[in-house]
Formats: sequence, C-alpha cells, structure tokens
Amino acid sequence: MDRSGSDKNRKLIMALGITANLLILFFFKYLGFALDTLGVIIRHEFGPLDIILPVGISFYTFQALGYVIDCYRGDIEPEKNFIQYALFVSFFPQLVAGPIERSGNLLHQIRRLSVVTRRDLIDVEHIQQGFILMAWGMFLKLIIADRIAIVVDNVYLNIYEYGTVGLLMALVGFGIQIYCDFGSYSIIAIGAARILGIDLMENFNAPYFSTSITDFWRRWHISLSSWFRDYLYIPLGGSRKGFKRKLLNLVIIFLCSGLWHGANWTFVFWGLLHGLMLVTENLIRPVIHKIDDYFGINKKTIGFMLCRAFVVSALVDVAWVFFRAESFRQAFAFFKRLIIKQDFWTLFDGTIYTYGLDVTEMHILIAGLILLVVVDLIRVRKGLAIDKWIMSQYAVFRVLFVLAIVMFTVMFGVYGPGFDSKDFIYFQF
Repeated sequence: MDRSGSDKNRKLIMALGITANLLILFFFKYLGFALDTLGVIIRHEFGPLDIILPVGISFYTFQALGYVIDCYRGDIEPEKNFIQYALFVSFFPQLVAGPIERSGNLLHQIRRLSVVTRRDLIDVEHIQQGFILMAWGMFLKLIIADRIAIVVDNVYLNIYEYGTVGLLMALVGFGIQIYCDFGSYSIIAIGAARILGIDLMENFNAPYFSTSITDFWRRWHISLSSWFRDYLYIPLGGSRKGFKRKLLNLVIIFLCSGLWHGANWTFVFWGLLHGLMLVTENLIRPVIHKIDDYFGINKKTIGFMLCRAFVVSALVDVAWVFFRAESFRQAFAFFKRLIIKQDFWTLFDGTIYTYGLDVTEMHILIAGLILLVVVDLIRVRKGLAIDKWIMSQYAVFRVLFVLAIVMFTVMFGVYGPGFDSKDFIYFQF
C-alpha cells in the first residue's frame, strides 16, 4: 500500500489484508458454528471438526486488522522491520486477552525502545507502578473472581436446585466475576508491560459506576469498544447520516461485538440486547433530560450517580445471563425460576452458605468487594487509577498498602492443592 501510487490498488491490498485475517479467524473460531447452523437449516448433521482454537486469536486478529486499516488511511508509517511488527502482534503481556492495542501507540513505543540504551530502559517509577498494578490484578483474580466463581458455577451447573436468592447471587455474581476476571488480566498485562517500559491503553474504568449504557461501554472493554467505533461504526456512517441510521449502526456494531465474543447464538443475542438498550436510551434521552431539568436534579452528586449506576448495573447483569448460559433454554429457565421460586427466607437461615462458600469464605469475599468499591469510587470521583493514587501517597503508606494487598492475596487467594484453578474467562475468545 505504501509503494502503490493508485488508490484503487491501495483499496485492493487493504481488502486482501482484511480478508486474509478474517478468513483465518473464521476457520479456527466460526467454521464449526457455521456448519452447525447450516445443519439445522438443511437438517443434516456435520461431523466434529476438532479444530484447536489458538489462544487469543480474536485479540491479535483485531490488532492486525487495525494495523492494515491504519496503514491504508495513512495514520501510521508502515513498519519495514518484520521483527518489530511481529513483536507488535504478539507482545506477550496482552497477547491472549488484550487490551487490543493500536499500532500507532504500541509500534511507536517498540521503535523507540529499539534504539535506547539499557540504562534508559530502567525507569524506577514505571517499575513501581507496574508492580502495584500486577499485585492489584492478582488480588482481583484470586480473592474475588475465582472465589465468587464457585457460587456462580454451582448455580449454573444445576439451576433447578436453586430459587430466587441463589439465582440472584449467580446473576449479580457473574457480573462481578467477569469484571474482576477480565479486568484483572488487563491490569496485570498493563503492569507487566509498564515494567518493560511499554504503556498499554486502559481497558476498564470503574464500569459498574456508569450512569448510562453508553457510559458503560465507554468504561468496559475500552480497547474493543473504541476499536469497533473507529473501524466499523464510523465507516458505516456513525451518526453523520441521520438519527435512524445511527441507531441501526449501533445495533450492527453490537451484533458484531456479540459474535466476536463467541461462536454461539447466545452471544449474538447478548450483543443484540445491548444494541437495543442503546437504541432505547437514545430515544428516551431527551425525555429523561427534561425530567431531570424539571425537578432540578443535581447530576454531580454521588447519590445521583449511585442511583443511575444501580439501574445500569441491573440491566447489564440481566444481559450477562445470556453471555454465561450455555443455551437459550438454560437462560430462559434461569429467569423463570428467578421469578417463581421465591425463597427469601434462605437469607436468614444460613442456606446461602451452602451454595459453595462457607461463612469465612463469604466474609473474605465481602472484604475484597468493599476494597474494590473504594478503589473504583476513588477512580470515579478523583479520576485516579490505583497505581497513580498509591504513587501519590506518602512512601511508608505506599509500601504498607502494597504489602497488605500481597499478603492478603497470598493468605486468602483461592489457589493451591485441591483447588480447580480457573482460566481467565476471556482466554476462550
């Protein structure tokens, strides 16, 4: 593309690059899904393909696609050094589960680091920040995500054994689990990269304190949301071709996002739900603003934020059921039992401590969640990520805080002999 003088040839080369990447992704991830769907339509059963899915293929494929499109647009200079390009695509901290890094950011840093001296590579402040982030990521994974996963997995394995309380715990619990699981990986990846002198883009920003679904997608999986915005939503016309076209584009984007997450119709439906929620939000936003103005609501208060965050979190958690369920049948059975099998007395007779976590384990989980809420509140109200906040504190407090996090994780983390270790959820994508 760089050497071609013809815009037609540049478009052709870009199309070939995009097609090649998408065909590889389709073969490994979606071929079996496509054949199963076709088999249902034509009433023919295809045999199993037994294709091994390369770990993280969805992430580095999108990274490679972004590079091709950036080169076509002239946003970056094409990389002439194959080793540096290979390092960009396969940079190990974020290779298997993101963040989906942009070529303009990561390639620029790789080029810079390739010419600096060894002394320049050692930045004590970056190393401290990286260690803080990695310690916090381990805390989120081992203290919260893997612990709450025990309850979530127990309920989803046999939803017919549980009533409203157990299903509510699984519904809310999975929202917390996937946040702490995926968020922890992103934080660990960012921390490891920072120790190496690389700054990766932020991937989460206290998403469960969002005041709207739009705000949620500005804070959740930021690298994917911004990727779809820049490389699909805007090329489709974004909001430039009228309000109706904008709403259609939103639905298309989230259908694609659902399919990206997994080769199953439940993922596609999950994406459709978020697309429809965004459409509804855009339609009723003028009415909501008029109501807020009429009652003189101060939108900067913490009470307003928490009330809105509660509603948004509830909607997001309901949609997560289709993300977690293995089939539509399981998801609908989940909601049916959630409504009709009311058993609120189990909150008081100790039954909830038989769902996978005993009293001690539940208290450890609650302590971890309280700390998470405090950290995210500081992020929302002060605009400081945990590494920046800790680095701004007195040196003794800084050391004690990190030591406390490390010791708490080592003492109470869910790992070791007899524990069925949990892979990061997004490894499957």
